[in-house]
Amino acid sequence: MTFAVAWAFWIAGASVAKGTSAGPGTRALFFLPGTFAPALVAIGLAARAGGSAAVNALFDRIFDASAAARWYVFAAGYMAAVKLVAAAVHRALTGEWPAFGQTPFYLLLVATAFSTPFQAGEEIGWRGFALPRMAERFGLGGAGVLLGVVWAFWHLPLFLLPGTDTTGQSFPVFLISVTALSVAMAWLFGNTGGRLLPVMLMHAAINNTKDIVPSAVPGASRAFTPSPSLIAWLSATVLWTGAAYFLVKMPRDGGSDRASRPAAG
Repeated sequence: MTFAVAWAFWIAGASVAKGTSAGPGTRALFFLPGTFAPALVAIGLAARAGGSAAVNALFDRIFDASAAARWYVFAAGYMAAVKLVAAAVHRALTGEWPAFGQTPFYLLLVATAFSTPFQAGEEIGWRGFALPRMAERFGLGGAGVLLGVVWAFWHLPLFLLPGTDTTGQSFPVFLISVTALSVAMAWLFGNTGGRLLPVMLMHAAINNTKDIVPSAVPGASRAFTPSPSLIAWLSATVLWTGAAYFLVKMPRDGGSDRASRPAAG
């Protein structure tokens, strides 16, 4: 259902933009509802299964911000740290630093803080609704991997439709990287008692700090081919190094039975 709703909006938005002189604002009218599809579908399914109590439980996960401060630091800084480590490895291997982004870091932090609330559009669905239920069957680690694959493929049209930030970029390296990020977010979710605000912050930080060391290839047009970008593969390698650690240290449950309890100190 999430794929159907999101893809329908995205394809419609691309068709409108292609067939008319519609500007970015018109495109956004279609693309933004698509990005909120995970939350909209999750709310509908929760209401169907458990009524208002189940919907309220989803929202309670957002507004409970009582996780320990170190988890918010981890959420905000993980992607930037991954990129900087990848840049250092690039320097060691090639003798040269990769290209760095030009946006001041303080602006990236402001953008992360501003965009965090909007990540509820995805995280209510992915980590709020799907992850705890998947963890009951596959364990939190297995659920993190499987959900990462689903999460990555949900983005697939954005690699094929014109006019997006990922048009023509390598979907294989995105799939590998996002699956590793999903494991890291599952680990964060489990260690913060199933709260959504930390993973919303991490999602926003990923979006806003990933280009501190850009991996995208300018003018790319082959979405299904491996990326020629060395920094993209180094970033994926660092992400999976972290993911391997998180899988070993992963909490046993999905955080659903701890959502109302304070996170461990």
